[in-house]
Parts: sequence; structure tokens; C-alpha cells
Amino acid sequence: MSLAALIAPLILQSAPATVDPDTRAWWAMTAALSNDVMEGRDVGSAGHERAATLVAERLAKVGVQPAGEAGGWFQRVPMEEMAIPRATLHVGGRPLRFLHDLYALPGQVPQAIDYPLAYRGYCAADALGDVRGKIVLCHGSRRTGMPSPADRVAALRKGGAEGLITIADPGFAIEPPRWPYAYARSVRIRGSLVVPASLPQMTLRAGALTTVLAGSGHDAAALIAAGSEGRPLPAFDLTTRFTARFPMTHRSLGASNVLGILPGTDPALATQAIVLTAHLDGYGRGTPVDGDGLYDGTLDDAAYVALLVRLAERRDGKGFRRPILFAIVTGEEKGLLGTRWFLDHPTIPRARMAANINLDQLRPIFPLKLLTVHALDATTLGDDARAVAQAMGVAVQADPEPERNLLRRSDHWPLLQAGVPATSFVFGYRPGSASEAIYRRWYVTGYHTPKDDLRQAIDWKAAADFNRFFYTLVDRVASQDAPPAWKVGGKASLGLTP
Repeated sequence: MSLAALIAPLILQSAPATVDPDTRAWWAMTAALSNDVMEGRDVGSAGHERAATLVAERLAKVGVQPAGEAGGWFQRVPMEEMAIPRATLHVGGRPLRFLHDLYALPGQVPQAIDYPLAYRGYCAADALGDVRGKIVLCHGSRRTGMPSPADRVAALRKGGAEGLITIADPGFAIEPPRWPYAYARSVRIRGSLVVPASLPQMTLRAGALTTVLAGSGHDAAALIAAGSEGRPLPAFDLTTRFTARFPMTHRSLGASNVLGILPGTDPALATQAIVLTAHLDGYGRGTPVDGDGLYDGTLDDAAYVALLVRLAERRDGKGFRRPILFAIVTGEEKGLLGTRWFLDHPTIPRARMAANINLDQLRPIFPLKLLTVHALDATTLGDDARAVAQAMGVAVQADPEPERNLLRRSDHWPLLQAGVPATSFVFGYRPGSASEAIYRRWYVTGYHTPKDDLRQAIDWKAAADFNRFFYTLVDRVASQDAPPAWKVGGKASLGLTP
């Protein structure tokens, strides 16, 4: 019996009967990939490999040809992991909860810390005073004109501090801090260079500042409110010490990219493959939220792996003029590892990759009236996306929130760095609209949490609209005479070397 047949009776939720058949089929595959049997598809897990096998089975069934290693479907990505499985944290003898109150990554902290604390507001270099031998608390403001994270680290290093605790700024409403963290793990390509942190760094939940400052005579709530609004903050030393124990573990692991190719129909365009990417991996098991410790990753990114499969099923072996390379990549959540490995070890020559359309960061939870297009004006893919969207009555825009750095946070970015024209999309919204409120709420309650599961509310029309946009865009890009190309100044506009 196939894996798909085994999973079918376990699917928890189907799309409503009123939803069109194509969207229902897409959601059925989404449900299979984000079902609990897939264990959240974390790298190194059996659930991830079950999901990879399911994707390969479905692609093979509709005429896609394997394009992985040794003529198979898979490309193994070797990885290694450092993790902090638990930690003991105290301020003046008062406990803090690791992952709930304070977060640190292995490689960014030593295994033991015991130093006095100092509070220095925004940690501007000219306001530090004496911080030698101290762990310094800094308000993590992301407002224009305030010290950046790099500025804070540089100032503290120069001042002789022993470490930095950044207070996560609840005033950054564009993408508010989310607690608890799922876990403290650092995954990299096996054997890659490890660059130790120049200064030990940790992150503190704003609400935990009350515990840190207890007995100091300072009002934690007032400091958080002032810092969130960019108002002046004081500088003071504490009489208490911060002590921490961070035991660390190390292991080797691996996970599979799934690679398949749908051959093109025009021999003259055979060397111009359109690479379609979505990431298979999710967060897996982590810190429970409301009793649920399984991070299913339904919209991030099971639904859009499913959309690549659905595109292949709709074609049923019939190619476009250009070849389509289906690249269902791993390790995106750990630093775009699968895509970077694939580009360093391509199973088809990089020169044959004409363009990339990436699916991630998509949340069909409100009407699709506006679409953010990454690298909109850098390549002709932006023109293609604009034409398809406008024919559907959907407006397009460049990223209105560059401070979130979304351009560099998904799998299109390594392809852009490699010189391949690439794009990706985000559901847009007008400031102050109901759609914005829904989106902001999802980033607090759903993003990288167990709430991103099959039970969340979906705008089925919006989902169908985006799927139709994607089908049409791929058809246009893969079938038109000219391949996608960079525009004059396009690379420079993205901060890339021309």
C-alpha cells in the first residue's frame, strides 16, 4: 500500500463542499502533508522523510521525471545540529523560564554565565558608561534612528561588556515578538565553518523584565512602554547577578530535497528550466502552546508544496514550452539550507536555470485584492506577475515593510544571489483594513506556532484566487518566447553585485 493510501483516512479536515474541486484537491494534499503523522516535518525526522516520499509518489504518478541524485527523486542534504535542550536561569536567585522568558541559541552563549547586570536603555554607544564585566540589558527598538542590533553589539564589545540581553520590543507591531520559542537549535550544513558570536547574546520577553528588575526600585512596565514608543530611557546598574547554565548537545542529521522535472515541449528552450520552489520542512515538535506541542506548518509551507504537486497533477504529464524543475527543498526554516546545498551541488547545470518562482510566506486568510511581489521591479518576472494579477483584478506592490527583511528570508533569495531571476509573494493589505488586522493577528498566534494547523480559518476564495494566479503565471513564464531577464539596475536594487 502506498504512503498516500495509508495517510488518507487520517486527514482531519477537508475543504467545505462548496469549494471548487481544484481547491479541494489542493487542500487534501495540504492536509496529508500537515497531518500529525508527518510530525511537523522537521529536518532529521522520520515524518519529514515520509512527507518527501509522499511528494515523490504524487509527482511520479503524473509524469514528472526524477531529477535528484543518481537518477532518483531525492538529494540528501547533510546537516549538523547544536541544541540547548534545557537551561537553568536566575536573576538574583529568581528563576526565569527558558524559551518562555529568555531565549538563546547555541553558539551565541557559553555554557555558563555569572555576571552582574546593567540596564542601558537603547544601548547607544554614547550612553553606555561603564559596562565592563557586566551583562547589559538593551531595549531592542527597531525604530529608525535607534541603534541597530549590530550597533548595540559593537558598542558593548568596545565597552568591555560580558554579554547582551535584548528586550524584545512589543512596540514593533509590524512583526511582534512571539513567545514561547519552539526550541533552541542551530542547524547548519555539515562541516561548514562555525563563526562564534563576538559577544554572548540572549533575548528577553518584555513581560519578564518585571522579574529581572524586582527590588531595584525601577518600574519595568513603564520602561517597556517608554521604549516601545521611542521615548528616552535611563541607564542604571543592578545589584543582582544573572546566572545561567546552558548544556549543549550535538548531532549529525540529514534531510531530503525532492527534485523532479517536467520536460518542455520546445527543443529550442530545453536549456531554460523554470525552477519552482517551496519548502517541505517545518518546525516539528517544540514547546507546547495550549497543550499542543506539534508545529504542523499547514500554511508554512505544506499548502504550497501541495500547490506544486497540484500544478503537476493538472498538467498530467503535458509539458510547457520550457522545462519545469520542481524543487521541494528542505531546511528553509534552519537557514535556507536545502536551496543553498542544491545550488552548490546542482543536479542540473545552474546555467540551465532560467528563473525561479518561489511559494512561501502566503497566508490565504483574507481576500486577495493586493499582492506583494518580491523583487517586483528587479526582473521581468515582476512584469509577468503584474500582468497576471491585474487581469484578475488584483493590484500588486513592492514590499511595503522592508524592515522585516522578508526578501532574504525564503528560498528565492539564494537563487537571486546566484544570478537567477526569481520572485515570491505575500498577500497584501491596505493599512488599517480588516485584512491587516487578520494578518497581524496571525503573525502573533499562528506563525511558527502549533496554531498553524488544519483547524485554522481559511478564506477559500482567496486560496483559490492565488492558486489560479500561480497556475497562470507559470504558464505565461514557461511558454512565452523570451525567458525572464534582469532589468537594468535590478541586481543593485536588491543589494546584489551587478
